[in-house]
Amino acid sequence: MAVTHVTVCICTFRREAMLRRLLLELEKQRTGDAFTFSVVVVDNDAARSAQAAVAEIAATTGREIVYAHEPEQNIARARNRTLANARGDYIAFIDDDEFPTPDWLSLLLAACRTAQVAGVLAPVVAHFDTPPPQWLVRSKITERPRHRTGTAIGLGDARTGNVLFERRLVADLAEPFDVRFASGGEDVDFFRRMMEQGARFTWCDEAVVYESVPANRTTRGYYLRRGLLRGRNSLRQRSGRARKIATSLVALPLYTLALPFLLLAGQRLFMKNLISWCDHAGRLLAAFGIQAVSRRDG
Repeated sequence: MAVTHVTVCICTFRREAMLRRLLLELEKQRTGDAFTFSVVVVDNDAARSAQAAVAEIAATTGREIVYAHEPEQNIARARNRTLANARGDYIAFIDDDEFPTPDWLSLLLAACRTAQVAGVLAPVVAHFDTPPPQWLVRSKITERPRHRTGTAIGLGDARTGNVLFERRLVADLAEPFDVRFASGGEDVDFFRRMMEQGARFTWCDEAVVYESVPANRTTRGYYLRRGLLRGRNSLRQRSGRARKIATSLVALPLYTLALPFLLLAGQRLFMKNLISWCDHAGRLLAAFGIQAVSRRDG
C-alpha cells in the first residue's frame, strides 16, 4: 500500500531569516510511518531573494524542497504556483513567517481522516520577537479565534495560514486562487468557492503554528494600513458587495462619532475601534475607485 504523501506549500517574499527558521523547524516534524512529506517554496520576489537559502537548506537536510519563482508580486499567483509544483495526496499551507509544533502535520492529517472532511484548519498563535506595547497586548488584536477540535468551520474562520486539505479539491483547477486578489483575500475567496461546491472543513486545536511578530508589526501604523487593505480587498469577493457597502456607510459615521470618547477610555479600545474604522473606510474608498494603500508593510 502506498504511503500517504503531504506537500507543504510556502509562499515567500523577502523574509529569508523567517523562511530559514520555518524550513529548519519543518525538519522536526514527527511523521512515524504514517506519511511522508515534501516542501514547495515559491519565491514571490523578482530578485529571487530566497533561492540561495532554499538550496542551502535542501542540501543540508536532504529534504525534498522544490524551489519555484513567481516574478509578479501577486499572492494568488504565488499560491497557484505552489500547487502546480505539489505532488502530495494532501496539501498543507503555512506562511513563511510562521513555524510549526513538531506534531503539526500528523495532527492535521489524523484530524482530516477522522472527521472524513475535505480539510482541516488550526490555530495561528502570535510569537513576539520583542516585547510588544501594552495597548497591543490588551487589545488582543493579534489573538485569533480558536475552537474545539472537530468544530465545523465556516467562511469566517477560513484562511491559509494553517490548513491541510485533500489534493482532489484543486486537481482539476488551472488557477485555484483567483489572481485578482493580488494583495490578500484570495484565501477567503478560495474557501468560499470550495464550500459552495460542498467541501467541508473542521478544526484541530492541537495543531498549532506560531506566527512571528517582529517589531515593525507592533506599530499602530501597521494595523491601520492592514485595516485599509482588508477593507479594500473585501469588495473583491463575488458576493455581498452591496450589503458590505451599505454596512460601511452606516458604520463609518458611527465609529467616527465614537472615537473621541473611546480615546478617553484608553488606547486599547481606541486602537481596536480605529482599526475597524479603517476597515470600513478602506471598503468605501475602494467602492469609489480610490486605493488608499496598495499593500501592508512587513
